[in-house]
Amino acid sequence: MKKAILGRKLGMTQIFDETGLMVPVTVIEAGPMTVIRNKTAERDGYSATVVAFLDAKESNVNKPDAGVFKKAAVKPKRVLKEFKYADSYEVGAEIRCDMFAKGDIVDVSGLTKGHGYTGVIKRWNQHRLKMTHGTGPVHRSRGSMGANSTPSRVIKGLHMAGQYGHENVTIQNLRVVKVDPDKNVILVRGAVPGPKGGLVTVKQAVKKQAAAKAGK
Repeated sequence: MKKAILGRKLGMTQIFDETGLMVPVTVIEAGPMTVIRNKTAERDGYSATVVAFLDAKESNVNKPDAGVFKKAAVKPKRVLKEFKYADSYEVGAEIRCDMFAKGDIVDVSGLTKGHGYTGVIKRWNQHRLKMTHGTGPVHRSRGSMGANSTPSRVIKGLHMAGQYGHENVTIQNLRVVKVDPDKNVILVRGAVPGPKGGLVTVKQAVKKQAAAKAGK
């Protein structure tokens, strides 16, 4: 992986391109991240770069993480994550959003909004039953769950009521519209998962990269 950075979703807005067309964009506060450790194949079994993002109070950091920050001579951070970069970084180095450029294709991952326990209409976009002729009181309930003789059970994967949202989702092949290194901001065309202030990961697009290698 050549490019990857942690960020916070600040919200959505719109800008105008060179031709005057309106472009909907998501504003992401991307980095800076601080390198706190380099994992090696000899010691850890694989190579990776451990980075930290967002300042935190010392009282809010547990003792194991506090020891890691102290060893790296880095102020405590809220988020720890590791990436397998193609390039190597020294401990204490900063990784900033200028690794991306206008026109790059990226994948953005984030935790979607949680909606709690919901019914099948909100969760799976199913239709309600008619409101007349003795249908109630099950207007918003799901329909049949299967035959009673064969297979005499509820089939796995059936759309039912349950927890909706609060899951990790990746939106692929989004285009970077603008990068502002001075403000640590990346503007990505379209929407990305999560609420305002939610943590997101911006990575170099996987499918576009594979297609380029295949000559497509």
